[in-house]
Amino acid sequence: MIGILKIKKGIMKTQLSKTLISGVVASFLLFACAPNEDTKSNLRYVDPYIGGMGHLLHPTRPNVQLPNQMVRMHPIRADYLDDQISFFPLSMISHRKGELFGIMPYSGYIKYEKWHERQTYDHDLEIVRPNYYSTYFIDSDIRTEFTPGSKTGYFRFTFPAQTNKILKLQINHNGDWDIISENSISGEELFFGMKAYVYGEFNQSGKTSLNEQTQFDSRKKTSRLEPVALFEFPTEGNQLIEFKYGISFIDVTQAKANLDSEIPNWDFKALKNQGEKAWSNVLDRIRVKGGTDAQRRTFYTSLYRCYERMVNINEGGRYYSAYDHRVHEDDRDFYIDDWVWDTYLAQHPLRMLLDPQMEADMLQSYVNMYEQYGWMPQFPLLYKDDPAMHGFHSTIVFLDAWKKGIRDFDIEKAYEGMKKNGTEATMLPWRNGPKCELDHFYREKGFYPALKPEEKETVKEVHGFEKRQSVAITLAHSYDDWALAEMAKEMGETEDYEYFIAEATNYRNLYRPDKKLMWPKDAEGEWIDIDPKFDGGPGGRDYYDENNGYTYAWQAQHDIHGLIELMGGREEFAANLDQLFREDLGRRKWQFWAKFPDATGLVGQFSMGNEPSFHIPYLYNYAGEPWKTQKRIRFLLDVWFQDNIFGIPGDEDGGGMTAFVVFSSLGFYPVTPGLPVYNIGSPVFEEVKIQLDNGNTFTIIANDCSKVNKYIQSAKLNGADLKRPWFTHEDILHGSTLELEMGPYPNKQWGNSPESAPPSSVDRKKKE
Repeated sequence: MIGILKIKKGIMKTQLSKTLISGVVASFLLFACAPNEDTKSNLRYVDPYIGGMGHLLHPTRPNVQLPNQMVRMHPIRADYLDDQISFFPLSMISHRKGELFGIMPYSGYIKYEKWHERQTYDHDLEIVRPNYYSTYFIDSDIRTEFTPGSKTGYFRFTFPAQTNKILKLQINHNGDWDIISENSISGEELFFGMKAYVYGEFNQSGKTSLNEQTQFDSRKKTSRLEPVALFEFPTEGNQLIEFKYGISFIDVTQAKANLDSEIPNWDFKALKNQGEKAWSNVLDRIRVKGGTDAQRRTFYTSLYRCYERMVNINEGGRYYSAYDHRVHEDDRDFYIDDWVWDTYLAQHPLRMLLDPQMEADMLQSYVNMYEQYGWMPQFPLLYKDDPAMHGFHSTIVFLDAWKKGIRDFDIEKAYEGMKKNGTEATMLPWRNGPKCELDHFYREKGFYPALKPEEKETVKEVHGFEKRQSVAITLAHSYDDWALAEMAKEMGETEDYEYFIAEATNYRNLYRPDKKLMWPKDAEGEWIDIDPKFDGGPGGRDYYDENNGYTYAWQAQHDIHGLIELMGGREEFAANLDQLFREDLGRRKWQFWAKFPDATGLVGQFSMGNEPSFHIPYLYNYAGEPWKTQKRIRFLLDVWFQDNIFGIPGDEDGGGMTAFVVFSSLGFYPVTPGLPVYNIGSPVFEEVKIQLDNGNTFTIIANDCSKVNKYIQSAKLNGADLKRPWFTHEDILHGSTLELEMGPYPNKQWGNSPESAPPSSVDRKKKE
C-alpha cells in the first residue's frame, strides 16, 4: 500500500509516499514533523509539481531519476493542467529535447489504429517523488509505477482482474524493435544522427506482435508511422506485469549488461530504496532549521532540480561520444547535457560547492569534447554541440573552478580550447564555426555593430531569427575575455593576458551616459535611435537577447566597480537600480509579453524569470546599500518562488534557475563567477549547515530570522566582527561560521563604506 498525504495551499497539492522513509508508518504526518530534527531525510520536502504550470513558456517536468544520471522519466503530457498522458518514456534525449522509446499499458481489445490514444489520469491519485512515480488511469483501471536506476528503469503495471493485459512499446523517431522471446525485447532508436539502444525483460511471458502506429503532430499538421511492439498477457493469473530495462548509447549488448548489473533480480522495492538513499545523500548535504514548511519545500525542490543535469553516460568504463562518433574506453565519468548560458551563473558554482569532484569530471568532459570535436562546446547536448544563445561562458566556468581549487582536469588543453573559441570562433548567436566579418569588426572596433531599424541584413552567417544581438554579444564576450585573461595569467601567458584583459573593457564602448543604459551602435560608431524597452524585434534580438535594454544595463559582472564609475558613482548607481525595479512597462502587459515572452517575473523592468537578471539584486552591496539587497531578495523569493504549480517565474532550464533559489535562500550568491567571492543577501532559515566533501561544515546562523526580520543588523565570521557584505570561497572550505543578527528594520550603516564593497575585477586596462 502507498500512503498519500495531501496538503492544500491555494491550488497546490503535495503528495508523499510513506515508503520514502524506512520504518515510517502510514499515519505519520511527514510535513508536521519537528522542522529541526536532523535525523530525517530532506527528501520528504521535495515536490516535483512546483512550477508545473509555466507562466508563459515551459513548465517544469516532474522528473524521476537518480542525481545526474541519464535515465530520466516523466509522464508525457502538456503540463500539470493536462489530465491525459500520452506515454511513459524509457529515457530522455537531453533536457527538453525529446524522449527515447516509450511504454503504455492498455486493457480490453483496442483496434490497432487506436494505439496512439492518450489515457486519463486523476491528479489526486498520482504520486511523484524523485525516486518513484505512480499514477492510476481512471478509464482503464490500470496503475503504473516506476523507479529509476542509473542507466536502467523498472515499471510495474497493475491491471484489473479478468481483463486482457497489453503493453505497447513505441519508438519516437526512427528505429526498430526486435522481439527476442515471449518475455524479452530489444530496440534501437535513431535520433539526430546517433542511436540509443534498449534491452528489456518482462516478469512473465506474453503473446507478441509488431505493428505500427500513426503519430500526429498537431502543430506541424503532419503524421508519421512509428514502430510498435505489443505484448499481450493472459487474462487469468498475475495482475502485476513488471518490465525492467537497460539503456545504452553503445549497443544492445551493453544495454543488457547495464540491466544485469543494476537490476539483477525482480525487486522493485530494492531499486526504489536505492534511489531514496541516493537522493537523501545529496539533499542532506544541506540541513536547515527554521523557515516555514513552504520555504523548505521550495528550497529542497530547487536543490533536487539542480541534479537533473549534467548526466553521466559512461557505461562500465566506456562511453559513446557524438563529438567524434566513437566509443571511448575511460573509467572516468563522462557528462553531457549542459546549457552553459543558463548554468554558469549559479548551477555550476553550486556544484563546485557541493560536488567539486563531479564538477571536475564535468569540466574534463568539456575538454574531451573539445579534443574530439575541435571547438570547446557551448551547449553540449547528448547528440551534438548546440551553439544556442550567445557567449563562450564555459571559459568562465573553467576559471571559476580553478580559482576555487578544483583542478582535476587538463587545464592546458582546456586553455587551448578556450583560446581557440575566443580567437577563431564566430560570436554570432546560434552559430558554430569560424569567424565572420562581424567578428573581425568586433576585435578591431571593440563592439558588435548593429543594424538600424528596417535595415536589411547583409551578412549571410547571421541567424534569421536570432539576429545580431549586438549589445548582448559585446557584453558577454567582454566577460568571457576577462575570464580568459585571468586564466592566461594563471597559466603564465603574459601576452595573452595583456590582450584579453584589454578586450574585457569593450562593454564600456556601448554605455550611453545620457540614457544610463547599454546601447547599440551602427558600424560607423553612431548611436541607433531605439526604444530600449521594446525595440529590436522578438526578444529584442537585434540588440539584446530575450530581455530588453533595462536588463542588459547591468551585464558587466566582471567589472562592477567600472560600471559604477560609468554610471556616475555609487549614489547614481543605486538610484538606477531603484528605478529598474520601478520603471513602468510603458504599454500593456500583453503587448510586452507578445514580444518578450522570456522576460517574466517582472518587478518594474526587472525580470526574475530569466537568467541575466540573477545577480542584479545583489548589486546594491557594491553601492553601499546592502539592506536593499536584503529587501529585494526576500521579496523576490516570496513573490516568485512559492511552493505551488506556478512557483517558477520563467524557464527553469534544468536547474539553471532553481540554483539561484538555493543560493539566495541560504543567504549568499556568487555574483561574479570567476572570482571566489560570495555576496551576502538575506537567509530565509535560522540555521544552515553545509557538509563539505573535505569533512568540514560551513554554518550560517541567522538569529531571530523571520519573514519580518530580514535585515542584517550585524555579522560575525568565526566570532570576529564582519563589516562587509561578502566572504570568500576559502572561508567556506575552512568550515567557517557566519553569524548574522537579524531585525525588522534595516541597519543602513552595515556594509556601507566603500572599503566594504565586494571585489570586482582586479585589473582594468583600456584598449589602445
